[in-house]
Amino acid sequence: MIKKITVTGILLFFSVIHFSAQTKQEMVSKIVTEVNENSQLEVLAHELMDVVGPRLVGTPQMKNANDWAVKKYNSWDISARNEEWGKWKGWERGITHVDLISPRVQSLEARQLAWSPSTGKKGVTAEVMILPDASDSLDFVDKLKAVKSKFVMISMPQPTGRPDDNWEEWATKESFEKMKKDRDSLDKLWDERLRKTGLSRRELPKALEDAGAEGIISSYWSRGFGVNKIFSASTEEVPTIDVSLEDYGLLYRLAEYGNKPTIKVVAESSELGEVPTFNTIAEIKGTEKPEEYVILSAHFDSWDGATGATDNGTGTIVMMEAMRILKKFYPNPKRTILVGHWGSEEQGLNGSRAFVKDHPEIVENVQALFNQDNGTGRVVNISGNGFLNSYDYIGSWLYEVPEDVTKHIETNFPGTPGRGGSDYASFVAAGAPAFNLSSLSWDYWNYTWHTNRDTYDKIVFDDVKNNVILTAVLAYMASEDPERTSREKIKLPVSKRTGEQMSWPEARDAERAGMLED
Repeated sequence: MIKKITVTGILLFFSVIHFSAQTKQEMVSKIVTEVNENSQLEVLAHELMDVVGPRLVGTPQMKNANDWAVKKYNSWDISARNEEWGKWKGWERGITHVDLISPRVQSLEARQLAWSPSTGKKGVTAEVMILPDASDSLDFVDKLKAVKSKFVMISMPQPTGRPDDNWEEWATKESFEKMKKDRDSLDKLWDERLRKTGLSRRELPKALEDAGAEGIISSYWSRGFGVNKIFSASTEEVPTIDVSLEDYGLLYRLAEYGNKPTIKVVAESSELGEVPTFNTIAEIKGTEKPEEYVILSAHFDSWDGATGATDNGTGTIVMMEAMRILKKFYPNPKRTILVGHWGSEEQGLNGSRAFVKDHPEIVENVQALFNQDNGTGRVVNISGNGFLNSYDYIGSWLYEVPEDVTKHIETNFPGTPGRGGSDYASFVAAGAPAFNLSSLSWDYWNYTWHTNRDTYDKIVFDDVKNNVILTAVLAYMASEDPERTSREKIKLPVSKRTGEQMSWPEARDAERAGMLED
């Protein structure tokens, strides 16, 4: 039977298309105007980075951040909750103050590493020595006697505190090459010194502690002016402190030349026992397909050498600002829009892995997940993560994003599945279409990634605004799309490294009892 289509029907059909296109354009325009004229990013950044501060898993500051986010979402009339997923060793950083007191007096730039034991308020005063150079592991055991009652330096002294690009700009070619050759030689010599201890880098501090050392001094330079990476301590009774390259070099030279440097270390901290860990979850409930989900994703925790501004404060405030704007202009989405602020990403994607394990009903019904993590820069790359038809839907959604945002973005479809690095990988492993909004560097790896310089002043708000527009429009488009996204995966190639057929990553559960004894 042939169905007749009237002129009225044709006009109605095209008017619906026109109305739909017009509605999209109006929504995108509202999002852009709100970002440009009523941004709350600076306020959010101040409250999170300046007031709450760093967000190390297991610390009171992390719980303060969880509670702050819930309160902020509630102020926007968005339902939010803290969802417990595990336990962690509780710890709180206090004051760190390190002073050279002999052969002269000078305050040093230093801080205790995460979970370092405390010196107490009175502190510890002791001579500084360089890690003994032994002929082999047996000789090292004998030389361990010398570390008793000393602070022991366990890092290689850097020959220069200038980053390579500074040398490249100002030095002669010959001088630059000589510096790199000398540095490589020092690296090899120090690696050999460590190898001859017979201990791993994680085992060495504990061995020194057991031998009676008063504390451990390290310096993990990040290849930029004044920048060190700040991670965790391996000692259980004595403090571990990281000292800036400049001051570490000073102490090393004094010890090497026989000047017997003495320092006083006050490194206060508190062990808090077993504490609960949380993800903060907020959502705008869908009206037509509430059981399907568009997820905005960013890890909430940070290392605590600074305030975690670009790792991942900027990703966090992008998702919060996108949610605020969507609630304001799109309060009744077709699908539920959920935001996950994940805990303990830095120790192995734990918060997101726990969520995936605990909520299979949500993971099974993910329309799309958008994750942002790696710094303050505007998004410049999106991969299809191995989902065969990802171009069809991501491409159509990106088409509605303003050109001044998308002109910076390169896409890679279908791509290959992400296996780690950030929380989207937890969802990809479970087969959910999850995508990382990867940012321009802004010297992220050298200057802010896990460093003592990852602070508010490194945020580039114009780029962060760019990412809010992108995220909000993608979330809106994914919610409105009449089609369910395909989960069909590519056939993975043979690995060039192993010669074996590659397989899709497997979903893993979280570490549910971090740093806690069995």
